[in-house]
Amino acid sequence: MTKELSRNERLKEASAYLRGTLAEGLTEVVTGGITEDDQQLVKFHGMYLQDDRDLRPERTKKKLEKAFAFMIRLRIPGGVCTPAQWLQLDRIAREYANGTLRLTTRQTFQFHGVIKSNLKTTMKAIDAALLDTLAACGDVNRNVLASTNPHQSRAHRAAHDLAHRISDHLLPRTPAYREVWLDGEKIIGGEEEVVEPIYGRTYLPRKFKTVVAVPPSNEVDIFAQDLGFIAILDDTGEVAGWNVTVGGGMGMTHGEPETYPRTADVMGFCAPEDAVAVAEAVVTVQRDWGDRTNRKHARLKYTLEDYGLAAFRAEVEHRVGKPFGEPHPFRFDSTGDRYGWVEGDNGNHHLTLFIENGRLRDIPNGPALLTGLRRIAEVHDGEFRLTANQNVIIANVKPENRDAIERLVAEHGLTRHATALRHNAMACVALPTCGLALAESERYLPDLVGALEERLAKHGLAEDEIVIRMTGCPNGCARPYLAEIGLVGKGPGRYNLYLGAAFDGSRLSKLYAEDLQHDGIVAALDSLFAAYAREREDGERFSAFLIRSQRIAATANGPDFHRNTGPLATSALEAVP
Repeated sequence: MTKELSRNERLKEASAYLRGTLAEGLTEVVTGGITEDDQQLVKFHGMYLQDDRDLRPERTKKKLEKAFAFMIRLRIPGGVCTPAQWLQLDRIAREYANGTLRLTTRQTFQFHGVIKSNLKTTMKAIDAALLDTLAACGDVNRNVLASTNPHQSRAHRAAHDLAHRISDHLLPRTPAYREVWLDGEKIIGGEEEVVEPIYGRTYLPRKFKTVVAVPPSNEVDIFAQDLGFIAILDDTGEVAGWNVTVGGGMGMTHGEPETYPRTADVMGFCAPEDAVAVAEAVVTVQRDWGDRTNRKHARLKYTLEDYGLAAFRAEVEHRVGKPFGEPHPFRFDSTGDRYGWVEGDNGNHHLTLFIENGRLRDIPNGPALLTGLRRIAEVHDGEFRLTANQNVIIANVKPENRDAIERLVAEHGLTRHATALRHNAMACVALPTCGLALAESERYLPDLVGALEERLAKHGLAEDEIVIRMTGCPNGCARPYLAEIGLVGKGPGRYNLYLGAAFDGSRLSKLYAEDLQHDGIVAALDSLFAAYAREREDGERFSAFLIRSQRIAATANGPDFHRNTGPLATSALEAVP
């Protein structure tokens, strides 16, 4: 018996290649929202309809419509923008959004708080900056990440170039984007069947994420992604080819063990000239093999589990027209960014700034992040590079301009002391705007980190690098299941605590304790920090210590994420309020 397609599949097929009734809905002034169907389609155009959940109770009491606004996400392959583009995005944030810019875990910008009447004006302003939002969300290949910084080495330039080529090649071809947002002329007639030569009428079963990495840095978290390319270098430092990874993904649902995060498998090795063809083949196999009946089972990770790596690899090889080579050895050493100045192979300099949870705003009695970076953009003649850890690089600074940049950085407080834990912290947006959030994340993690910093200092661990990440729901946007300490929202003020993921991002964590509130989280981790300080071996990372000392079981992959959870430490149980 054939299973019924999910509602989203029927919606995509009937959407006339993502047009729906978006154009008509923008003219409807009696509501700040759009129809339920269009809320799904608008994701392909790079935005989500949201509302301010802090205002819901009061507006409900007054029988008012929710405070609707849109989140808009840009497509910026490899996370690069010019100073002129930075200034335009800064202006958009202040004039049409909520006065802040958000740097995301997908190496791009988000605007929050754009009301419907400002949508087209905002989209035209983005287009004027020679940028777009097409395919930043939705069931397509999304923004392609690349190891930063392309000026650092020839390999980094090759990674950035590949990210751009894959992004352009896999971009949807529908003219709906220009028709709806930029008043483009509608095309009448023609062969509908060739509008989307790669995706077809129904696009992919679910979202699809691609990254390009240059070892030994794994700052793009390649094992969390549907598709990845790992640079393999020859003796001269040139890219000899790419190891290809498939089947990573972070999302799951609380209480549903058939859903789980998964780390990607290394599928094979391809030559540089074959990489884009491999990307297309992987996408089309997922297009044809992915589950279109159950969206919770529709990501590539489940396709790999259902069919097996060998069968998937054989089909990709068939579509490419040549076999993969066997994977080459490689090594990652961390998932974090390198802060401060670094010199590239062209003699120019690059400054990585820490941006807590990626939020660019002017903080009262603190750093003027938005203003400071605007002032830098006004004089900088290089580029800005966004990182997958929500930070920013002032890139390609000529030696003679470095002092001027340093003065502006100091004047606006853009560098300040942060502990190793805070430097390795990451949070999703969560409340008040994300409709999926069950708990706080961006607004809460800094306070939790502060409390944990005190405990680490007490145990002599203040300078130890430990990766901590938090999300307000189990969908995993900040990749918490690949953090040494992962916190996932379960309800207001309550979190599940996950431990044991590898410092280099190659192993998933495992559930340690459920439904912890603030004091319970701090107490549970305090006892583990104390044991780590007493018993660790030389050079041993926090997560490796927890596994070696049998305080948490190692996760093999995929379904094993839900097996052998715990054991819960006595201190954690006692600390649960």
